[in-house]
Amino acid sequence: MARYKDEQCRRCRREGQKLFLKGERCYSDKCSVSRRNYAPGEHGQKRTKLSEYGTQLREKQKTKAYYGVSEKQFRKYFDMASNKKGITGENLLQILESRLDNVIYRMGFGTSRAQARQLVNHGQFEVNGKRVDIPSYLVKAGDTIKVRELKEGNITIKANIEANNTRPVPTWIERNFETLSGKVIRLANREDIDLPVEEHLIVELYSK
Repeated sequence: MARYKDEQCRRCRREGQKLFLKGERCYSDKCSVSRRNYAPGEHGQKRTKLSEYGTQLREKQKTKAYYGVSEKQFRKYFDMASNKKGITGENLLQILESRLDNVIYRMGFGTSRAQARQLVNHGQFEVNGKRVDIPSYLVKAGDTIKVRELKEGNITIKANIEANNTRPVPTWIERNFETLSGKVIRLANREDIDLPVEEHLIVELYSK
């Protein structure tokens, strides 16, 4: 999969808002959006008016950045959402929220989705008792996620638990730091998703 290899903070500055791609740094005074709230590059401080297409494209790029997915993956999720019953935009966000790396982040075992993705890649978690090392694995209602017994002493996970102990957990997820586990009670609804995404713009973009 093609990966974005430039400075992550540039993506936040491009969208003009925090995408929370670097964990604790995003909440500190070091956040680039707080210090330089304009687009990166030589002409970043010039005001430009986006066309309708440009607005739709930026919304798609922003959503991709939030969840850390490639263009190919994002298109695949959109097609899945289109084939499901219900509102396509809401279905798309529900699928993105169901990714294992996002669920790990939501539970507080990772300080960012990128870190959660790395932890999953390194085989730190199991789903329903089976080791899963695929960040894009889509969880289902009733799935139990747990830190593997061999990895319970992981320093990074322990530090994250201490840092995220008071972080609120979405109502569709249960978390138990004592047993290093959590459960997906149900899939996320639109009102559960706190990201400032206008999904109808993405649907309009792909409908052209």
